[in-house]
Amino acid sequence: MSKIRFREKNKAKKLPSRINHSASFRDPSGSIFTHDNEIYRRVNKIYKPQYEYLLSSGLYKRLVKDGLLIPHEEVNLEKIKVYKIIKPIKIPFISYPYEWCFSQLKDAAILTLKIQKIALEFGMTLKDASAFNVQFLNGKPILIDSLSFEKYKPGAPWVAYRQFCQHFLAPLSLIVYKDVRLNQLSRIYIDGIPLDLVVSILPWRVLLKSNLFIHLYLHAKSQKAFADKFLNPKKHKVSLNSLRGLIESLEKTIKDLTLKTKGSTWSNYQDTWNYSKIAYEDKKRIIKKYLIKAKPKGVWDLGANMGDFSRIASSLGAYVISIDNDALVIERNYLSSKKKGEEKILPLVIDLTNPSPKIGWENKERESFLERGSTDCLLALALIHHLAISNNLSFEMIASSFSKLCRFLLIEFVPKDDSQVKKLLRTREDIYGYYSKDNFEKVFAKYFEKLDQSKLKKTNRVIYFYKRKGR
Repeated sequence: MSKIRFREKNKAKKLPSRINHSASFRDPSGSIFTHDNEIYRRVNKIYKPQYEYLLSSGLYKRLVKDGLLIPHEEVNLEKIKVYKIIKPIKIPFISYPYEWCFSQLKDAAILTLKIQKIALEFGMTLKDASAFNVQFLNGKPILIDSLSFEKYKPGAPWVAYRQFCQHFLAPLSLIVYKDVRLNQLSRIYIDGIPLDLVVSILPWRVLLKSNLFIHLYLHAKSQKAFADKFLNPKKHKVSLNSLRGLIESLEKTIKDLTLKTKGSTWSNYQDTWNYSKIAYEDKKRIIKKYLIKAKPKGVWDLGANMGDFSRIASSLGAYVISIDNDALVIERNYLSSKKKGEEKILPLVIDLTNPSPKIGWENKERESFLERGSTDCLLALALIHHLAISNNLSFEMIASSFSKLCRFLLIEFVPKDDSQVKKLLRTREDIYGYYSKDNFEKVFAKYFEKLDQSKLKKTNRVIYFYKRKGR
């Protein structure tokens, strides 16, 4: 990252057609558009003084060198009448805050505050503190909005304070003190979770004993009190030291938030599974063998749990989206990746039976999970029985859906005599007469060509290696 330097293209590049990004309309400073699967950002003339200061002050160079801000290059595109066109490096996969685990959101919050502190050193400040301005690159959060900065005006408050609290502090507090699932409120409130709502949910004992009283309770009260009033900035000045103190207080508050990682349905799955050591080692051998044959550049590991098989794919050079609907196993997955310095695994909290939808203006501002691309290879291991029995999805529905997402499919069939299937059927009537190995093979043969299959040692489970028909 530090080796990537800012440079200007002297030769014009023709760009006959452009598609404006549906999420890029809120900021008059500039907007994003795509062409030939490449991302560009317009810098409008209104932002010229801020942009030039960002570069001349050394702030851009410092943030890029530290891996905090996405680097870009300037390009000269024909017939584009704006101040500048910049081309940032590409993020492998765009994810959203409501798909992150606690520590991903916490790291993104700390990143934002760190950037704000550095910006003040260079005479600038963040005018935006949206969690959507952060993505994950090489296993770490990074700011992707180069137009989020403006010159610091002495005495001015931090204009992004409210946005930071609603996008970061609010969901993090709800996760820690109430329930990890409350991060999904960020999906409902695209502009950040309202602070008065957060205050009404959190226990008083929590609000009274910490800085949350200031940043959430008093903040929410002031929002209500001054909602329809004009505040004269000349009469409500904030010193630079006070501003820095606010950032330090937020940083301490965020860092003090700690998640308890016990109590979810599948977070202790590896302590209760029915694999013997021999079977599990055999499974890893089989998956690695098939991945070597498939040679995928990208892999989606569906129902990844702790990410063991995501790591096999990553070790072979694939970029892996490692998903599970259990926020606590994704938390462990992410922390493990972070500790090991793994750069090609992105753990995400996704429910396959209810994946992230399109939201925002005209339902176009944020793309659904399935719209953000397909992949070379899907891993669907120890998953089919959950989809078919727990969620009543037919083999036809599953096979059809998977065929739209990948070229290669590695899928594990778990038969009815397996202890995990018996556990699922323990509290429900067995109406799943279609659930058999023969029927599974028959249905999947409509969409996929079988390249190989392997029975796991010491089990009746079978791993199938498929290639989608038509490719």
